[in-house]
Amino acid sequence: MPTLYALKPAFQDRLRPLVGRLAAMGVTANFITIAAAALSIAAGVAIATAPGSRLLLLLIPLVLFVRMALNAMDGMLAREHGQASTLGMYLNEICDVVSDLVLILPFAAFAQFGAWGVVAFAIAAMLAEFAGVLGIAAGIGRNYAGPFGKSDRALGLGVVAVLTAAGLWPAVIAPLVFPVMATLSLLTAINRIRAGLTGKTG
Repeated sequence: MPTLYALKPAFQDRLRPLVGRLAAMGVTANFITIAAAALSIAAGVAIATAPGSRLLLLLIPLVLFVRMALNAMDGMLAREHGQASTLGMYLNEICDVVSDLVLILPFAAFAQFGAWGVVAFAIAAMLAEFAGVLGIAAGIGRNYAGPFGKSDRALGLGVVAVLTAAGLWPAVIAPLVFPVMATLSLLTAINRIRAGLTGKTG
């Protein structure tokens, strides 16, 4: 299904000159991966230490954009500069899930959303990524199918953060936001599982 992940090649083209310079300087893919996770954790901790602070939520879209760039860069360093490794694969997947959790869960402190919906979205996001990783075991490779993959979640969460910081969420809609994103994430997991099953049987 269509997903923002399809735009990644064009985004990578923009970053390729910078990645080449970083590789020449000796910067490693694993360092970039850990830096992206550390940035997300720092933002999540900052928001969590001031629960209910709307303005701090503006950190989220900024961090998500920088993290998206760093994630593209670590992949390019690994593939195009001979830095691919098993450790890098583990770091990439684990750091992505941790980063998602620390940026999603602070929304549980905002009463208009409802903590259960936020937690449901966090769990569904993890399931979607787990199903994607299992594509490797299913023989079809890492699966990035939509409708609500990592890039789409980042866009959705960034929009939610900006509108929340601006106080623009109508009270009647706010409780539905995270359950809807959780549902889309579950559909993503189902699509990825179906792809794995099809790959194994066909």
